[in-house]
Amino acid sequence: MHTTLEILTHPLLEPVRHGFFTRRGGASSGLFSGLNCGHGSSDQSEIVTINRARVAEAMGVATDALATVHQTHSADVAIFRNGDKAGDFADMRADAIVTDQPGVALAVLTADCQPILLADAGAGVIGAVHAGWRGALAGVIEAAVAAMRDLGAARISAAIGPTISQGAYEVGEEFMEEFMAEDPAHHRFFAGGPNGRPMFDLPAFGLMRLRQSGVEAEWIRHCTYSEPERFFSYRRSTHQGEADYGRLISAIAL
Repeated sequence: MHTTLEILTHPLLEPVRHGFFTRRGGASSGLFSGLNCGHGSSDQSEIVTINRARVAEAMGVATDALATVHQTHSADVAIFRNGDKAGDFADMRADAIVTDQPGVALAVLTADCQPILLADAGAGVIGAVHAGWRGALAGVIEAAVAAMRDLGAARISAAIGPTISQGAYEVGEEFMEEFMAEDPAHHRFFAGGPNGRPMFDLPAFGLMRLRQSGVEAEWIRHCTYSEPERFFSYRRSTHQGEADYGRLISAIAL
């Protein structure tokens, strides 16, 4: 059933076309019910292709102009240049993609990690970042901002889309120690949880890294774990013993 897509936006990115798509309005069924855009899932490939075509249409670009990369929780950035084709990026290992080219929608897939969309409307430069804890700690946010500046961006704004919130993100002591090893001040992103284990504030960490990079940024304030009817969540699927999970898509285009 082709129901209406639900697309969340943020005023910081206007007037640039962008959207954090929820799971509503897709063609997938079962565990993936809704708008699953992950070819890495065990969902039917042709159904995922249909879902991605709907996203491209909503973004105002050709079906074959939705550019995603092979995400690996790295700090690597792909740059979409004049003459490039979106299909060429599908197997490229990176966790951010930036461009100054109109007619292409840059997109990242998430299921608890932070999707970050960035834009300098005046300079005509945009970026999309997949920033889980590992990529964020490795510097993917700073790398994407630097790549955008290399393309001429000066005043960059960013919005963090739906991601897992601190109240749903219990981690181990060794996880916290990895953050503290980089900077003891990172302790402020952890709080004690109900089970006596640390709870990590991923979006607050992302906002800090963005703002330290000179980017005006906000979180859209939606938790993937806590709203099952709207968002896919890797952690929630794991807790429920499900075999797989859908992937949300977030996209931006000039």
